[in-house]
Amino acid sequence: MPELPDICAYLEALEQRLAGQALEEVTLLSPFFLRSALPPLDDVRGRTVTDLRRLGKRIAIGLTGDYWLVIHLMVAGRFQWQDVDSRAKKPTRNTLATFRFGSGTLVVTEAGTRKRASLHVVQGGSALSEHDPGGLEVLECDLDTFAERMRRENRTLKRALTDPRILSGIGNAYSDEILHAARLSPVMLTSRLDDDAMRNLFEATQRTLQIWLDRLAGEARKAFPTKVTAFRPDMAAHGRYQEPCPVCGTAIQRIRYASNETNYCPACQTGGKLLADRALSRLL
Repeated sequence: MPELPDICAYLEALEQRLAGQALEEVTLLSPFFLRSALPPLDDVRGRTVTDLRRLGKRIAIGLTGDYWLVIHLMVAGRFQWQDVDSRAKKPTRNTLATFRFGSGTLVVTEAGTRKRASLHVVQGGSALSEHDPGGLEVLECDLDTFAERMRRENRTLKRALTDPRILSGIGNAYSDEILHAARLSPVMLTSRLDDDAMRNLFEATQRTLQIWLDRLAGEARKAFPTKVTAFRPDMAAHGRYQEPCPVCGTAIQRIRYASNETNYCPACQTGGKLLADRALSRLL
C-alpha cells in the first residue's frame, strides 16, 4: 500500500501536471471504484483543479466549487500518467477510471481481483474531513505530542505505528524501517517505553520518513512515479526476509499474520530472540 513518502511523491508529480487544469472528462470503468452517490460524478466535469492534499494514505484533488475527489489506492491501486501528446494506451482489465485534463490523462489501476481502491466525490470542508482518519502528522509535531498519542492505548509498537487514528500515513513497510532504525522490537508494548526510548522512536520515525520522502519526491520531480512499491532493495528490513541486516549481518526474520508481515533483525531489535510466527505455528 502506498504510504506517506509514496503519497507525497504522487502529490509532487500531480501538482506539476494538474494545478490549474480543467477536468475535461471522467471515464469510470469499474463500478466498484466509485463509493459515493451524492454529489454525482458528473458534477466535477469541467471544474478546475485548485488544490491537492494528503489525508493519511488518501489523495484528495480539490476542484472549483469546493468539490473533492478523494482517492484511496489501498494495497494494489496505482496512478499512471499519459501526456496529452503521447499515444494513448487502451484501458486494461486493471483500469478503474481515467481522468482527462488539458495536460494529459490520470489513470487509476488496481492489480488483482480484490477491488478495494475507492473514489469518493464530496463537496465542502466538513465532508472532506470525514475521510481523514485523524492520525498525527509526525513530521509536523513535537516529542511530547507524539508520546501522548502513542501512549493513549497500550498497543504493540507495530500496531501503534500503523494505526491511522494514531499516526498519519505509516503502514507495514515504513513501520518496519522505523523500528529497525530505532532498534526496537515490533511486539514491545507502548506502555513499556521509557522517555529515552520514546525519544529514540520519535527521532527514528521523523528521520526515516524524511529520508524516504526526500528521495521519492526528488525522483517524482524528474518523472511520474511508475514503480511505487513497498519493497525496495535499499530498505533495511522490510521485504528482506533471510537477507543480512545492513547493520550487523544477522538474517532478517519475519512474523506473518493474515496478508501482512513484520520484518525485523533479532540481533538489533529483540536481543537475539526469535519472535513467534503465528502463521508458521498454525501450520506446524
